[in-house]
Amino acid sequence: MGRWPVAASLMLLMVASSLAGCVTEGGDETGLDAVFTLSPANNIRVGDTVAFDASGSLPNDGSLSYRWDFDGNGTVDATGRTAEWTFGVAGSFTVVLTISDGVRSAEASRTVDVVEASAEAPTATISVDASSEFDCLGEDVSATSYILIWICEDDKETSDRRISATTTVALDASDSEAATSDDYITEWTWDLAPSEDDDGDGDPENDADLDGETVDWTSVAPGEYEVVLTVKSSKGLTSTDEVKVHVNYAGTWTDFEMGGNSSSGPAQLDFDVTVVYDRDSGNTIRKAIAELTYPKQDDDWVVGGGQQQNNNRLEIYVLDEENEEVVNSSEIGDDQREDGECNSDDYCLSLPLSSYLMTDTTHGDGEWTMRIHNDRWNDIKVHQFRIVLEYK
Repeated sequence: MGRWPVAASLMLLMVASSLAGCVTEGGDETGLDAVFTLSPANNIRVGDTVAFDASGSLPNDGSLSYRWDFDGNGTVDATGRTAEWTFGVAGSFTVVLTISDGVRSAEASRTVDVVEASAEAPTATISVDASSEFDCLGEDVSATSYILIWICEDDKETSDRRISATTTVALDASDSEAATSDDYITEWTWDLAPSEDDDGDGDPENDADLDGETVDWTSVAPGEYEVVLTVKSSKGLTSTDEVKVHVNYAGTWTDFEMGGNSSSGPAQLDFDVTVVYDRDSGNTIRKAIAELTYPKQDDDWVVGGGQQQNNNRLEIYVLDEENEEVVNSSEIGDDQREDGECNSDDYCLSLPLSSYLMTDTTHGDGEWTMRIHNDRWNDIKVHQFRIVLEYK
């Protein structure tokens, strides 16, 4: 290995708690792209052997040579696409990879923190006590291994038929602990999108979107999210914890008039809702439900008034982002609109939508429309219309 490297520092990149870290510094001007990974990528102790791999460098056609400088002093410590190095003292060491095709060259560098051999890692812990205690119907919410938040919008005005509500999620890392009594935690960082490389350093798992032991994550829309907490101790070691955050939604419109059919066609009232089904990011809706409660009989119906009976009939139509019909409730009979919880004078229509309807191979996700449809001549006093989005 040659002589032990001395501590050096050119730039500091936060090291995530993954088994391998990735560093890349492209060269559009040179046409070369220097990339290397290291394993382990964090919590490196004196005496640990670290494996370095530049297989991701481009072009990958056998034309490149590889030179490794593990202490940033300009001396070549190893050659070859892969190399190993053992750090003999604690400190910060800048590792530099230089690739060349014989004419052009490119570099990638990374600062590696090495701690004493006896140092112990802290324990990162995310509290799940921030979950809602109840859903929008007042039922108990039980969440022991994830955070579940309900956004409840009651008595929405029919002038506002777009679902755009967001919420604040409280994230708490106060249960995290250092390993020993002479150690303490110095940093708490939160990555709110671990599948995305927000800071552009080539490692999607080390982004610090929020900092602090307890933080408020604001403007969170209904959806399913993964959050990663990284804590760092005074001795330079890190630990991570992750949690799923599910944000459900229920919006309710009550006591509004639904117009009747006219010469221009059936009366329709549209409600706009965003549904998300993204397997790549892990944000996948589980179920959407449209619920409609309206009186069975038209209380102002007059014999000969333009319809054959005084029995009300409303339908729910669902349209995808391309305005194509996904499903409607016309096949649901009157007997299926009279469940045990429904007032005997009312119809209670429920139209559940499986997440299967929102996949890439079906209708896709995006901006959907839930429509109340009345093709009878009389107007109807709707008791309640409710839209539920469940991500958990």
